[in-house]
Amino acid sequence: MDQRAFWLRPTSYWLPVHFPVSAWNTHAPFAAWLIDVLRPASVVELGTHMGFSCFAFAEAAARLGHPMVISALDSWQGDDHAGFYGEDVLEGVRAIAERDYPDSVRLVRGWFSESRPIFEDASVDLLHIDGRHGYEDSVEDYEEWRSVVRDGGLILFHDIAERERGFGVWRLWNQLQRVNPSFTFHHGHGLGVLAVGEVRTDALRKLFDADETTAERIRSDFERLGAEAEERSQAASLAEQLRQSRLHATQLEGELERRIQIAEALRGVIGERDRQIHDLESSTSWRVTAPLRAVGRALPHRD
Repeated sequence: MDQRAFWLRPTSYWLPVHFPVSAWNTHAPFAAWLIDVLRPASVVELGTHMGFSCFAFAEAAARLGHPMVISALDSWQGDDHAGFYGEDVLEGVRAIAERDYPDSVRLVRGWFSESRPIFEDASVDLLHIDGRHGYEDSVEDYEEWRSVVRDGGLILFHDIAERERGFGVWRLWNQLQRVNPSFTFHHGHGLGVLAVGEVRTDALRKLFDADETTAERIRSDFERLGAEAEERSQAASLAEQLRQSRLHATQLEGELERRIQIAEALRGVIGERDRQIHDLESSTSWRVTAPLRAVGRALPHRD
């Protein structure tokens, strides 16, 4: 390893365990590196959705043996950009959190502004803003939550490279990076890293002070590492689709077998009925009463 490449630590090559569908996949290696160098005790995430970034942070802390609590905030209802969804998304996130990260992941459901009083000022080491993506919305989230971050902490902004469909985080990021130590990733819809107060970690100081040549190397390396995470995500997605397809096929096979059994039962009922009719028509009483039935058919019917 190039000793001058401070951004290439063993954790830079780590991949998370869980790959729910996410636009954050390619930032997983940086997430592990960041947890390694910052060693945050408290993380707050505004916008968790299916949980990818939350689980990436939690998995890195678990592998490092680093005690950390990440508070994952979301309405778990969706919005115009992420789309709207049902309770199954929250239940899926909760299942993984309770099973794999019971001591490090805390789910907080509700609107961000409603949850703000839960957190004291200067109590958080890392704030990840990835909720509503309009300009006014992102400004509101930043202004309402920036005071929870302690001096020496960081704020992450996702989707800073998106400029269509009403996205406006890029406008806020352009304003903030002019007056604060920062670093910008362009891949994976863009990720902005903003320092709050004095930068106290050597690796982060080097990140923010990197000249343009070094910055491009950092971006290129993390984009390459992120592409591996994206490939793993796609493989996991295909594997899940295959599992679902097999499950569906099994269900269809079961339904087909059930219908075959019903058809066989109906054939049995029909066969028994035909036998009974044949026996009746072949009986002596049926033959004896045949003239009476003929007369009955010949008589006029009364209304």
